Amino acid sequence: MEFGLIRESTSRFVKLRCPKCKNEQNVFGKTSTKVKCLVCEKVLALPTGGKSKIKAQILEVLE
Repeated sequence: MEFGLIRESTSRFVKLRCPKCKNEQNVFGKTSTKVKCLVCEKVLALPTGGKSKIKAQILEVLE
């Protein structure tokens, strides 16, 4: 048995750009609820039980 091993998280935050109003927003890569744009309320990400289905332009994956 090995001790001291820490599992690294595979989930990341993602910076998205709304296709409707061009607002930039950070969201969690594995959302559990529908994520809407804070400005125009267009749906940006949908939960799938794992990684989210992204419906916007991905600008950056944040570490």
